[in-house]
Amino acid sequence: MIKLFVGLGNPGPEYDATRHNAGFWWVDALARELKVNLSMDRGYHGLMARTTLQGQTVWLLEPQTFMNLSGKSVGALARFFKIQPDEILVAHDELDIVPGEVKLKFGGSHAGHNGLRDIHAQLGTGDYWRLRLGVGHPGVKSEVVNWVLKKPSLDHRIAIDQCIDRSMKALPHLLAGEMDKATMLIHTSKPPRPKPPRPPAETVAPVSPPTSVE
Repeated sequence: MIKLFVGLGNPGPEYDATRHNAGFWWVDALARELKVNLSMDRGYHGLMARTTLQGQTVWLLEPQTFMNLSGKSVGALARFFKIQPDEILVAHDELDIVPGEVKLKFGGSHAGHNGLRDIHAQLGTGDYWRLRLGVGHPGVKSEVVNWVLKKPSLDHRIAIDQCIDRSMKALPHLLAGEMDKATMLIHTSKPPRPKPPRPPAETVAPVSPPTSVE
């Protein structure tokens, strides 16, 4: 089962609405779902909440170290409470997935994501779960840094928020360690297709009565 839910982002109001903070948005939604409040814990260098679900203690964490030192926060909490890497889920922004979609993944490389890179280093392994929240790609590698540190368009933000809300349906499976079921639910939970516009009603011109000829 997942015992530690981590959301990645950068602290400070200037970063709140940027794409790189999608992980924070996810943990904020999870905190609302579980009716818990995150508060600063300097021992773990982040905003943290702790609760009991299905008889197990569960932690929520938003590192306040800035993105490239996220592992300092995750590693400190995981080591103290003896949480194993495969009991950790890290929610983060993902360039290679379109806004409105989310993917669950176990293990693998950090793929250049600085937050994941530091978590790899601090845990000594990449064998933890990731929830990859699509934010889209700017199309040019040189624009990636600017892209993730900017706000998404309104349409993209709505799509990301909707996918976060849909992913909450997998929470019981994540808590129970039913990762196959959680994966199936998350991966098949895509935005509803927009309904095609209704064709305009045809107007029929009134027929004039025949005119009698004298």
